[in-house]
Amino acid sequence: MTLKGILREYPTDSIRNHTAKLWGYNIWDDLYLAVGDGKYSLNQMEHEILRKAGEPRIHFAIVCASIGCPRLLARAYTPEQLDAQLAINTQQFFSDPSKFRYDAASSQIWISPILSWFAGDFGSNLAAQMATIAPYLPDEAAQQLARSGSARVAYLEYDWGLNDRAKARRSAQRQ
Repeated sequence: MTLKGILREYPTDSIRNHTAKLWGYNIWDDLYLAVGDGKYSLNQMEHEILRKAGEPRIHFAIVCASIGCPRLLARAYTPEQLDAQLAINTQQFFSDPSKFRYDAASSQIWISPILSWFAGDFGSNLAAQMATIAPYLPDEAAQQLARSGSARVAYLEYDWGLNDRAKARRSAQRQ
């Protein structure tokens, strides 16, 4: 649905250009998917359905078409493969240095603001949140630091720029 909304507005630099607060088109509230007898907006799907499932890794599967988002899986999520698909997406998300970095010597973790925005989905406090993501971090040192309860956490800047592969390919070809 997000891709449908972006294609409706394309060319654009960011989904944030289409999220009117007071009046006008808001891609997250005004774009609907018909399911059975109902219609659901992107916000409804995320906040009223997916987040209520109690699976924090969902945040590494839902995509807002921004560079700061998780990657878009190239196939459908299926009930039989869901756990594995979420695990892979979560691991890939944390292997990206623009979304997760750490320095074991200073006990510092830098992490995507997704974990700040949806902190309660990952646990009731910072230690619980770090324990939730620890198994998906890129190496044993990062996992140990996250589990230690002594890590200082800072949030990285989120890149709301459109994740436009065609634009990235054209740019790479020019170089």
